[in-house]
Amino acid sequence: MKFLDEYRDAEAARRYAEAIRGLVTRHWSLMEVCGGQTHAIVRFGIDELLPPEVTLIHGPGCPVCVTPVDLIDKAVALAARPGVIFCSFGDMLRVPGSERDLFSVKAQGGDVRVVYSPMDALSLAERSPGREVVFFAVGFETTAPANATAVYEARRRGVRNFSLLVAHVLVPPAMEAILSSPSCRVNGFLAAGHVCTIMGMDEYRPLAEKYRVPIVATGFEPLDLLQGITMCLKQLEEGRAEAENQYERAVRPTGNAPAQAIIGEVFEVVPRSWRGIGSIAASGLGLRAPYAEHDAVRRFGLEGVGGKEAAECQSGLVLQGLLKPPDCPAFGTRCTPDTPLGATMVSAEGACAAYYRYRRFKEGPCPTSTSP
Repeated sequence: MKFLDEYRDAEAARRYAEAIRGLVTRHWSLMEVCGGQTHAIVRFGIDELLPPEVTLIHGPGCPVCVTPVDLIDKAVALAARPGVIFCSFGDMLRVPGSERDLFSVKAQGGDVRVVYSPMDALSLAERSPGREVVFFAVGFETTAPANATAVYEARRRGVRNFSLLVAHVLVPPAMEAILSSPSCRVNGFLAAGHVCTIMGMDEYRPLAEKYRVPIVATGFEPLDLLQGITMCLKQLEEGRAEAENQYERAVRPTGNAPAQAIIGEVFEVVPRSWRGIGSIAASGLGLRAPYAEHDAVRRFGLEGVGGKEAAECQSGLVLQGLLKPPDCPAFGTRCTPDTPLGATMVSAEGACAAYYRYRRFKEGPCPTSTSP
């Protein structure tokens, strides 16, 4: 397939792996901050192509996974209310709250609908003036422009029965929280290419300089990842710490100005709690005062709603890169996609889901795919 096969060329992947083996002189640990990258790494065996001196650490790169339990509980409470149509992307329905998930609410008669964009939910609100329509706004900076546009249009059109349950998180503050932790063992980052298409590279330069770590904006295909890893390792071996762009076919240095403008118009930066990690200052987005009537938490008085995560779940350690999914005692036994203890097992971008899907039947080193 044109524009895809060339990024999955097995011979090119082997050449990158050989070049990396000739490049590294000591042990380095790199963290990818995107669940899509994690799935590609596990699916195509990218980590197994690398020499033992290079360790890939899976970071908090799944916005579904880091949505805190209290927000899932708020979503469940809203979805169970009479007169509410609760709209979400499909990967949120199986994410467990403290007692149940959105799928179980739907099974018990709640009006929970899977939509493909927040504008679909806005259109539904216009067609359903007697109902309250709530959209679960989950995501990194990547999905923020579309959610901001939906709220902006709701206010402009006077659609007052539309609101957002906002769960937006921001990537750079999470990276800084990891770097400032005493347990940090990250030497360099592969930054999420799709986030950088919106925000550009400028946010990463101060982080690279402050913590002396290379940060390379990287795409999602095997050769993207191998090139990003090579660029990051080259910086480390040369003693450099810069923000570089591997994903030049999609990422501009300053990002997408119109997208940034609509985010700034509708949202403001707020503290945010990350599931399994805790509160991180200035790491989320909330609606600005002019759009407060479209804030579902305020509209429905949900400030006190929320519970605690299952004590057995170790997804917080997975999200911080301190534990690989197979090292969790519950992985593949008490925690499966059918009986998940945490979000990382059911999200389409969760690290536990990636290992369960691609490696749960393999013993020892995973054989390299013949078609990376």
